[in-house]
Amino acid sequence: QVHLAESGGGSVQAGGTLRLSCRASESISRHCMHWFRQVPGKERERVATKLSGIISTWYADFVMDRFTISYVDTAPTLYLQMNDLKPEDSGMYYCAADDTPALSRYQCYQGNWSLRRLSWGQGTQVTVSS
Repeated sequence: QVHLAESGGGSVQAGGTLRLSCRASESISRHCMHWFRQVPGKERERVATKLSGIISTWYADFVMDRFTISYVDTAPTLYLQMNDLKPEDSGMYYCAADDTPALSRYQCYQGNWSLRRLSWGQGTQVTVSS
């Protein structure tokens, strides 16, 4: 099971930017890679998903072209660039990777992640003030 460690969270004003990083203990290039977020009292929601080697990525509708997920295998680190942040983007952000490698693009992007086994980081807090 891969170990994941997030960093880069913090407090910013609305309209600001943050870049979250998720350092992996080993390459996860063959695995679906995700960013999630959660606020107290609400379910964890998927923000973005990437499958290395595939140009396309998946984003939640609320992202609206403001966030970019990327991965550098030589690091190996997963990133989430967040621009034009809004107060409703506040929450704990988690990176995750599917334990099963080589999932199809459909499984990775459209499948029900809650039915699969994922490895999770400890989370990094993002707070956006108005």
